[in-house]
This record gives sequence, structure tokens and C-alpha cells, in this order.
Amino acid sequence: MGMGGTTLQTLKLASIPSFSSSRFVFKPLPKTLTFLASSRHGRTQRPPFPLLARALSAAPAVQTASDETAVKPQWKAAIDFKWIRENKEAVALNIEKRNSNANLETVLQLYDKMTHLQKEVERLRGERNVVANKMKGKLEPAERQRLIEEGKNLKEGLVTLEEDLLKLTDALQQEAQCIPNMTHPDVPIGGEESSVIRKMVGSPRKFSFPVKDHLQLGKELDLLDFDAAAEVSGSKFYYLKNEAVMLEMGLINWTLSEVMKKGFTPLTTPEIVRSSVVEKCGFQPRGANTQVYSIEGSDQCLIGTAEIPVGGIHMDSIVAESLLPLKYVAFSHCFRTEAGAAGTATRGLYRVHQFSKVEMFVLCQSEESEFYHEELIKIEEDLFSSLGLHYKTLDMASVDLGAPAYRKFDVEAWMPGLERFGEISSASNCTDYQSRRLGIRYRPSEPSSTNSKKGKGSLPPPKFVHTLNATACAIPRMIVCLLENYQQEDGSVIIPEPLRPFMGGLQIIAPKSR
Repeated sequence: MGMGGTTLQTLKLASIPSFSSSRFVFKPLPKTLTFLASSRHGRTQRPPFPLLARALSAAPAVQTASDETAVKPQWKAAIDFKWIRENKEAVALNIEKRNSNANLETVLQLYDKMTHLQKEVERLRGERNVVANKMKGKLEPAERQRLIEEGKNLKEGLVTLEEDLLKLTDALQQEAQCIPNMTHPDVPIGGEESSVIRKMVGSPRKFSFPVKDHLQLGKELDLLDFDAAAEVSGSKFYYLKNEAVMLEMGLINWTLSEVMKKGFTPLTTPEIVRSSVVEKCGFQPRGANTQVYSIEGSDQCLIGTAEIPVGGIHMDSIVAESLLPLKYVAFSHCFRTEAGAAGTATRGLYRVHQFSKVEMFVLCQSEESEFYHEELIKIEEDLFSSLGLHYKTLDMASVDLGAPAYRKFDVEAWMPGLERFGEISSASNCTDYQSRRLGIRYRPSEPSSTNSKKGKGSLPPPKFVHTLNATACAIPRMIVCLLENYQQEDGSVIIPEPLRPFMGGLQIIAPKSR
């Protein structure tokens, strides 16, 4: 289909586990669905004991090009299978805590088969070298012919074994990818209901008049148009209008300004990325109940969070220790399929396919990630407190962690129109789960006291950085909070003071005169 001289590519809905789930099971691509829409992802998380996190951090991804044709993994992850085997009880317990479908026994069986096959391949290579060396000397014709035949047979056998080894390695990587990161020892065990409140701030506002939800306020104040967007794009899309546009821009610029004061470098990011980068961040763009929109006929996806393109900035590199921590605050649009989301709890702006978001991302030394996790949640809490929100911070339970997170804190704010708390932010410490996949390392200035081995030039060996991500402001849900909490009896909505300088001094959104 031509548009302005360019080719319009359709978006294919690939199958993938939900990002809010701890299950990471690879499944073949189901029947193709095509969309001219966009999609989103959630994030994942997991790591526990630093060593366990170390072993599980890198897992590969397998792309499925069609229903019938499987494509080999395009990259390999540095998974420490020996460590997993030596600590299989702890890994198995962690899989159980996460309610994961990962099959540890299959991983260990495949690893044993691979190691045995590697030894057989090395044996044949050695025999082939012996034959080749013999043929360098003077030989009788019959003996030379015998060695030629033997060499030919060894070569053919070696080719077959090497092909088997490659297939086995790919299968091992695919299975190991299902294993979640380890879990912080303080994480509560169980489902979402087991999550623990870390902090409660403020109290619900008392209204002396009937409370409206953001949908009614948006309609009456001429701020939102879901009907036209449904005709143009489909359900769960929207137009922002009038002061709502100014509110979005104000929230973005205010958030960037505040976070930059904490030493974060501002970024805007690509919003289309390679599928392999999505996979290396711990998400699967192929699988059941996908949250990802894939672009058909390419190896690219729409991002569900800026965490993905920011995570890829330093991919396959060794960062100077003196540059750490690297702290980024990124603005992007996000696209999510919201597969399986339905009901009144997700109506309006609360759950949509496309939205703006400001995301924080940190790369740091391995010993410092828990410190920066606390810093990130503190920044979030300060932002929400300055807007006058009533919210609670939760230490999320093990089953609610995504695959990369060692630990995750969520922030839920009171939404009076929806009559409930709703998630507006999360902050995750992924330790080295993502960096092992992305290949991001740093070289310590001094050798570790527990490891005397040194790399090239007598330098200490490089170590994987730890990565963290946190939502500074998810715009639609923040608009829900502000409209519903700051509504007035006359139908107007007050703009919180911190945002006014970023909205041209606007103090109130008043009903339009007819």
C-alpha cells in the first residue's frame, strides 16, 4: 500500500508472555494477526542473591518468522550454566517463588548433552588433525588413499556433530531463557495480594459534591475524545484536546526539569527498535498474549517503554568505571497491545495502546544497585508528593515480578473517580540480568580481592554493570489523577502549582462557554 511514495508496513501481533507476569515461556507464533496500530510492553524484573543473578542474567531469544519457519537465535547470552547446575536447589526454589513455567531439569539435561557433544566434537577434531599431520610425510599410495578416506569420513562426521551441537546450543538457550532472575531476600513471597506497603502518603480528599471520573470531566471540559480516536485507530486510543495537551506537555517538561536536577541526562529515544534489543532487555516479542507490536516483514518492534532503547545505548561495550553511574531520563511514546485487559477498571485513559512517558534508567557498579534503587523510588515519591497526590508505595511480591527484576517497588495513587488506587509508577532493580544479555560491562580500577586473575595488559577483568529503571511520569494515568483529585464543584479543575510555570501560567481548567 503506497502512502506518499513510501511503503506502509503492517504491524504483526506476535505472541509473548505478559510483561507483568513472571512467566517467560517461549511459544511458537500463532496465526498471524495484522494491525495498523501500535502497542506497548510492560517491564520485567528479577534477581536475588548476587551470584544467582549473575548466572541467570543472560538469556537468548528465538524469533519466529512465520507459523512454520523457526529462525535460529541471532545472539547468544552469557549464561553461567555451570553455576546453575551447582546451585540448582536455589534456582529451583526461585522458579517456584516466581510461579514460573521454567523447566530447570530440561535446562540441566540439555547442558549435560551439550558438554558431552562438545567433548566428542573436540575428539574428532583431534583425530582429523592427526590424520592431516600424517599426510604431510612420504606415504605409500595405498596408505595415502586410506588416510584420505579416513579424513573424509572424519570431516563428514564432524560436520554432522557440529550441526547437532549448534541445534542443541540453540535449544539450551531457548529453554534457559525461561528461567527468571533471582529474587531479593526481602521480597515478599506470593501473588500481588502478598505485596507489602512500604509507605502511605496523604489521605483521600473529602468531596462535598458528587465526584466525577476523568471520562466525564474530560467530556464536559472538552479535553478528551475517545469516539473519534476509535473511528480513526480503534479502541483504547484517544485524542487530547485544549488544556489537556498543555497538561501533557507541562507534565513532561516539569518532570524532566525535576529529574535533571538529580544529575540525570535527558534523552529522546527511537520508538522502533530491533527485536533482539527487546529480547536482550528481558522481554519476548514473540509468544502468547503479547504486549508488543512487531512490524511485519522486519526484525523491528514498537517500544513499550523507553527502558528498551535506553538499555541498548551502551550495548556490547565496556564503560569506564569513572563514568558510572550513568543516569538517564528519557521521554518517549510507548505502545502496548494490552492483551487481556478489559473491564471498568481499565476504562478511559487508565489502560491505552499509546501513551507518553518519562522514564529513568541507571547503569551502575554491581555493589551500588540497591542504593540507586532507593534513590529512584525517592525521586518518584518526591514528584508525586509535590503534586499533592495520595499514594502508597509497595514492595511487590515475587509472583508479580517480571523476569529481569531482582526487586520492584510500585506506586499506586488514589483515583477518586475510579474509586480505587491505581498504579502510576514502578521502580525495578534488574541487577545484571539485562547487562549480561546486552553485553554492558565496566572494568574495575582495582582487581577484586577474591579474584587475582587479570585481563589484557594486567587490568582487572571487566564486570557486568547493574541496570535499574523507574517511571518518572506515565502521562495518561497522571492526567487521570490530576483531573479526578483536583476537580471542583463548578466542574472546573485546578492545576497544581508546580505545573503552572510549565503551562503558561494556567491555574484552572474551566468549563467552556457555550
